[in-house]
Amino acid sequence: MMVEQAGARAPRRTHRMTATRRDNIVGSPERVDAPRLVGFDHLEWWVGNARVFAGFLASHFGFSVEGYAGPETGVRHRASYLLRQGDITFVVSGGLDPASPIGHHQLLHGDGVRDIALRVDSAADAIGSAVARGANPAAPLTEESDGEGTLITASVSTYGDTIHTFVERHGPPGWFAPGFEPAELITPPGQRVGLAAIDHVVGNVERGALDGWVTHYGTTFGFDELVHFDDQQISTEFTSLQSTVMWDGGGVVLPINEPADGQRKSQIQEYIEHHQGPGVQHVAMRTDDIVAATDSLRDRGVRFLSVPPAYYDDARRRMQGIDLPWDDLARLGILVDRDKQGHLLQIFTEVLTDRPTIFCEIIQREGCRGFGVGNFRALFEAIEREQERRGNL
Repeated sequence: MMVEQAGARAPRRTHRMTATRRDNIVGSPERVDAPRLVGFDHLEWWVGNARVFAGFLASHFGFSVEGYAGPETGVRHRASYLLRQGDITFVVSGGLDPASPIGHHQLLHGDGVRDIALRVDSAADAIGSAVARGANPAAPLTEESDGEGTLITASVSTYGDTIHTFVERHGPPGWFAPGFEPAELITPPGQRVGLAAIDHVVGNVERGALDGWVTHYGTTFGFDELVHFDDQQISTEFTSLQSTVMWDGGGVVLPINEPADGQRKSQIQEYIEHHQGPGVQHVAMRTDDIVAATDSLRDRGVRFLSVPPAYYDDARRRMQGIDLPWDDLARLGILVDRDKQGHLLQIFTEVLTDRPTIFCEIIQREGCRGFGVGNFRALFEAIEREQERRGNL
């Protein structure tokens, strides 16, 4: 993420592009090491009204609003709010000019995640490796400093208008970026939610594009294919999709979906049409206590997809031998699944925005490394019920 500065408060800024050129090794990405990622740094949301959307995430999801950047802090063309909870960091940005990149992006795609920012030890090395291995640069290597710390970033393009920014930080704990000051937006009170970390971020791409993006992440970032789900595994009576989970072997997990043939319009195709192209479909956030988190989220006004009571008859059979709070799970609509490593519990919100695009997942992992394959049918039937209500199925 880059912060625009102006006036006396502007930090020192230097711009330098990496000397590594893609055409040095065309056809030979294996000769250059893949970018070394530490994990997710933050997600930046581009929205129509940053103050309102930041307030929504604070009041409904329990985030603390810890910082603000805008005209009052020397940032002339945007208003950005910094939100944190556990190890999750969100930046919510709104454009102050309808002709700005944020304004154009929001007009085309609606509110959503634009930047999946990744922490690295060296942004110069990361952008050099990624570009040499085939990535398209979206923003040059940039260094920004203020009296507290230094931020070094560079960005590459990915599906649709989504980007990945490599973020290298040198500053005290809690410091985010030049131009951010403590926020005056009051965080609404409420019961603690307990969201701890970003588990994974899912993207939707157009039909026929999945294999290309799987190859892209493998070649450019050195990611491996963790698991693939075909249209026989992810289907209902009416719709289906395909999905491949890509990961760096550590904490960065990026599943990618595409629509598949079905009798009716799939949820992925509905997304593509309303988002006007590929983009981030949902953000999964991990918690250590999903029952308490879901209770708190419901009390705060978060709406979740509904699960029919019959789901739990089958779930009890699948989860035999595991002690679970079945009454609470059924009361709250929490889904369960297992694999050889353990089990997981998960629940999905309704879409968060006016357009039927982005939503959130809350997940608790107890050793399980999967993604709830046993819940796919129940989940997609719940999504189809919402599609039918919107007249889009």
